[in-house]
Amino acid sequence: MTVLQTLDWLVIAGYFAIVLGLAWWVMKKQQKTSTDYFLAGRHLGWFVVGASIFASNIGSEHLVGLAGSGATDGVAMAHYELHAWCLLILGWVMVPFYMRSKVFTMPEFLERRFNPRARTVLSAISLVAYVLTKIAVGVFAGGVVFSVLLPEMNFMGMDSFWIGSILVIVITGLYTVVGGMTAVAYTEALQTIILIIGSALVTFFGLEALGGWGELKSIVGSEMFNLWKPLVPNGVEGTWAPVKEVGRMAWYFNDNYPWIGMLFAAPIIGLWYWTTDQYIVQRTLSAPNETEARRGSIAASFFKLLPVFIFIIPGIISYALAVSGKIPALQSQLIGADGKIIRDNAQQAFPLMVAYVLPVGVRGMVVAGLLAALMSSLAGVFNACSTLFTIDFYQKLRPNVSQEKLVWVGRVATVVMVIIGLMWLPVIRGGKGLYDYLQGIQAYLAPPIFVVFFAGVFHKRLNAKGALAALYTGFALGLIRLAIDTPVKLVKGFSYSEGSLLWIINNIFFQYYGLLIFIVSLIVMVVVSYMSEVPDYAKISGLTFGTRTDEQKKTTRESWSAIDVIASGIVLALILIAYIYFSG
Repeated sequence: MTVLQTLDWLVIAGYFAIVLGLAWWVMKKQQKTSTDYFLAGRHLGWFVVGASIFASNIGSEHLVGLAGSGATDGVAMAHYELHAWCLLILGWVMVPFYMRSKVFTMPEFLERRFNPRARTVLSAISLVAYVLTKIAVGVFAGGVVFSVLLPEMNFMGMDSFWIGSILVIVITGLYTVVGGMTAVAYTEALQTIILIIGSALVTFFGLEALGGWGELKSIVGSEMFNLWKPLVPNGVEGTWAPVKEVGRMAWYFNDNYPWIGMLFAAPIIGLWYWTTDQYIVQRTLSAPNETEARRGSIAASFFKLLPVFIFIIPGIISYALAVSGKIPALQSQLIGADGKIIRDNAQQAFPLMVAYVLPVGVRGMVVAGLLAALMSSLAGVFNACSTLFTIDFYQKLRPNVSQEKLVWVGRVATVVMVIIGLMWLPVIRGGKGLYDYLQGIQAYLAPPIFVVFFAGVFHKRLNAKGALAALYTGFALGLIRLAIDTPVKLVKGFSYSEGSLLWIINNIFFQYYGLLIFIVSLIVMVVVSYMSEVPDYAKISGLTFGTRTDEQKKTTRESWSAIDVIASGIVLALILIAYIYFSG
């Protein structure tokens, strides 16, 4: 079957013409200074900031991974999407400190709060995290989409997966390298509109093919629509067991999302991602003032409520269409001989819906939305990586270098990150699912970063030695887990001896391991700080709640109005309604 028809290709071509035209318009504008290239001259308005945040976030891991998670585990992963409240924390709590400091990067903020070494350590951790997660996952998802939509493609011995991966990364890298943050932000604003409309159409036509919402619930059952998963999956008796049977403990369920992990561990990743990650926060740094940055964060929180309905629900719909046999192509791809979903194939759920449920023409627009999401998330991380490397490493080594040279180095850094991301693809292909992979990596790397930012802002007594100790300790614990996990995912048939220490560590549920890293990092930071000297409060003026001046407090208060409060309250109310509905 030829999935894409002539009309579909015309629609896709039209979309790319608009994106490239927009990128060309940006390229013609002056990009001479590092502020222009990395932060769009700090001139982005609140809507562009909010849309850019959303488009950067809603990338490959959602269209491919989150929909696949919906097909296998229902709305369990909606907890992560209902983290829209984290964007309110960004706007109301963290933005005043970031905008006041006039920094380019999050590591640069840590340098202001602690010392230069803290900046270097966080920059290194962030670059490692981006390569292992966002770049590699984005490239991988591009390959998955192409393998479904153009399964017969073959070139120089490469199948459609590898061709798609390379094409997505080359096209995205091209306009990112040329246009910088301005090109990224404006194309993301456009892509947000395409993405929302296209994904909503998948939900609409999917429900139409299935027979409506009631039919969906009757086929998949109520458990698929319950956010709160049990500590012990169905069929597993007992909640605790001796260490040698740790695989049966509530500590280990990789195919389940127990409510304790979602309630206590998931918010750590959420707050790290939405409030301290360069990839996201760079958009707010591109706003001219606190007001626009905060309103951009609030706008993004509204957008963030949509993925539950335009990604997770389509994943559940694809499972219902497959298991019910209403669309044989989905059944053959997703359902095994035992009648259960094939987890390794679940990440194809969304592109399969696009291929077999949508009418001609509409399919082309949604494919454009798919590619928009893949490209926007990659473009954002490319720019974030080049900013981190150029500002936090190269400029420190060459402080007198020209602005034009900084821009050139940023472009070269982007190309290097792309190559490294391609090299990591085999590890992801061996994983248990794209979204599982992404959340697992983030759970191992995020906790110490979250600790040093939030503890550093809320408690002025904590010092550089405590921050560095927390970063070193937490990062080491995360790398240990990654080193133990990687052979299991990379080498087919490899496993540790059951009951051994390495087996136990490998089988601890990733959220619980992340929670352990968080607790250890926080204790280390507090203990080391109180065992060493008191920081110079004059040097960190305005960088913690305890060191703000009256003038700084006044400026922040004057930056928001009643409309900002009301809009934030509406977001919180919508989140509460969603939790109530999906808790039955």
